[in-house]
Order: sequence, then structure tokens, then C-alpha cells
Amino acid sequence: MHSNISIFVPHVGCPHKCAFCDQNAITGKEKLPHKEDVEKVCLQALDRVDDITDTEIAFFGGSFTAIPRGYMLELLTAAHKYVGEGRFKGIRISTRPDCIDEEILDILKEYGVTSIELGAQSMSDEVLTANERGHSAEDVRQASRLIREYGFELGLQMMIGLYKSGHQQEDETFDEIMRIHPDTVRIYPVVILNNTRLAELLASGEYKPMSFDEVLMLSARALGAFTEAGIRVIKCGLHASEVVEQDMVGGFYHPAFRELCEGLLYRQRMETELDKAEKDGRLSENKELVFAVKKGCMSKAVGQKRVNIEYFKKTGLRVKIVERANIGLYEVRLLDDVEAAHSCSIYNMKQIKRSKVCGCFYCGKIFAPDEVSGWINEGCGTALCPYCGIDSVIGDASGYPITEGFMRKMHERWF
Repeated sequence: MHSNISIFVPHVGCPHKCAFCDQNAITGKEKLPHKEDVEKVCLQALDRVDDITDTEIAFFGGSFTAIPRGYMLELLTAAHKYVGEGRFKGIRISTRPDCIDEEILDILKEYGVTSIELGAQSMSDEVLTANERGHSAEDVRQASRLIREYGFELGLQMMIGLYKSGHQQEDETFDEIMRIHPDTVRIYPVVILNNTRLAELLASGEYKPMSFDEVLMLSARALGAFTEAGIRVIKCGLHASEVVEQDMVGGFYHPAFRELCEGLLYRQRMETELDKAEKDGRLSENKELVFAVKKGCMSKAVGQKRVNIEYFKKTGLRVKIVERANIGLYEVRLLDDVEAAHSCSIYNMKQIKRSKVCGCFYCGKIFAPDEVSGWINEGCGTALCPYCGIDSVIGDASGYPITEGFMRKMHERWF
């Protein structure tokens, strides 16, 4: 799994102070790192990182190519010693789109830089001007093209909810980033920090931010679409920081923002699956709907504090989430009765004991629950059929019909 050795370079040398920027608050750092600091961090990381071949030394926190040239070369020289030949994969930097040209890229290539992230923030010139970015959307396009031509991995950072940005401007940014198709994206909902121009505009009433739900919806859409397009979303939401929490006066900060986006994304896709099933007449006869998601993603689909389960419960629907290995990230599949019932044959001791009648979908026998005497999977218990000994037993407490016809359908599907 990819990882970064992060070294923060606070706001220094950047030609602009953007309306949203208080770099010391964002990075939580004030001291400038120097050669010795870089070497110390790299040496410590060599002993701690599991896979150094997929790890980059990352200079974050400022516009790296806008800092004084001598200082930039000092940092690069120190980091370059730890790149290649059984050491780290490369160096990652973040910078402004208008601080990229052929000369800079030649230098970065020479010193082992492998990835460049651009703070695009918006692809609307109106929004960029209003937030005092000092560059244009065309600067982002040109810098992205150059970075690609030089063979660097390209990353773009976008901000959602900036001053003067509405749904039209957010769509413009989203569409442009999809066209550029960077390797990675960071999605940052705007956090309004004290001592910034945005804080002044908020206090005066001139800046009226979107609602949290709107920003969450836009972020979730971007997260899902970028992922489907093969663009890795390496960050969604500002990283948790006591400094940010203390200095923020507004905006859209949440320490688990990505989890909120993922939960909303899964809920929307469950609703889409449900709508399709209703139109096609495929709704389950059972009172419980079973959705399948990618293995390891059940908690994302359930949502924070089981919000998605509770959401459907309020509409009169009982929802169960199961995992399947053949489903992609953020994909959802509504299982039909025959497929969904299969999950009731595993760890089902409590279900069998609550049932009035049981059936085996291997041999087709129908029998009373007290006939079950064999179990596997100690603790939770999985029932074995008293007639054939196969772990293919379900009870009517599962909500599925225990009939010869339904057992036959399950047998045809699973055997």
C-alpha cells in the first residue's frame, strides 16, 4: 500500500495569500525544515515503513516550487539521498499551477521527484479571482500537460464550497478535472479559518456558504465518479487537527468527512438499485432487503452510527448488508431472494432456534428445528442438516419461505 513520509514546509515564498489560506493553521507547523530535519525524518522512516519501495518523501504544506531556489535545492538534495537503490520510491511535492515550467520540471526530474500535485482548487476563473488565487484555470491545464509530458505522476487538489462558487461552478471544476484525468485527486471541502479573507467575508455576510449537506453531496459525487474513472482519491476532507478545530470559524470540517461521503454514496446507490428493482418487478417477497457490497466495505455501506440502516428503516424497509468478493468499491447489488437467503445458512444458530420449521436446500428435506443436532463454527454456530449433514439449512425466522419449491430454487442456484 502506498504511503508518504510527510515533511511540512509552511507558507514561505508563495507569491499570493489566497482568501482561504492560513498555512500555519493548516499544517500545524511554524518552524521551517532544513537539511538535517529531512535526513532525520528519512532515516527514522527507513526502519518503520513496511514497504519502502511504494513510499514517497512528500513535501507538503506550501507551494514547493515557489520557495527560494537555494532552499528548495537544499531540501531536494537531502531527500534525494534516500531515493532509489532499495530506498524510497521517490519524492512527492505540491505546488501552484503557475509555478511550473520546463526549467522547474528539469530540476525536479534530476532530484528524483516522481509525483507533482497542483492546487487547482477550482476550474472557474470567476471563483479563482474571487478567492485571490492569482492564477487561471488555463494555468492548471498547461501545467498538467507539462507534468504529464515529463512523465511525472499528476495530482490535482480541488476545493468545494469556495466564495462565489455555486453548483454551476462546482460542475465546471468537476468536468474539467475529469477531462484532465489526473492520476490522483484530493477533495477538500472549504474550512474557513480565522485571520483569513474568507473569515472577513463570512463575518460581513457577503460570503454565504452552501449547506453542509450540499457540500457533502457534491463531495460524494466527486468521490464516486473519480473512483469509477480510475482516478485515485487520496484525500477527502482536511486532515484532523486540533489547530484547525481551534481556528475554524465556519466551513465544512468533520474529522471523518470521507466516511460521511462514502456512507452517502452507498446510500444513494442502494436507492438506485431499489428503484431499478421496483421498475423491473424484482422486489423481494421478504420483508428484508439484502444489498451486497465489496468485501471489507460493510461498515462504509452501513454508514456512521448505522445511519443508512436507520434511513431505510424510517421508510418502512429493513436492510441488511452482506459482503461479496466480486463487487467493486462503492458498487452495490440488490440480491434476489434465492441469493440473499444463502447468507441465512451461515452462523444461524439463533435464527434456527427462533424458527418453527427448517429446510435444507441441498437434500430438500423440511423438518423441525429441534431435529438439528450438528453444528459447525463454534460460538455463532452454523446448522448441519440432520438428514444429509450439509451446512445448507435455513429456518423460517429468516423471513424466507421454507417450502419444497424454494429449497429447489436454492439448490439449483448453489449446487
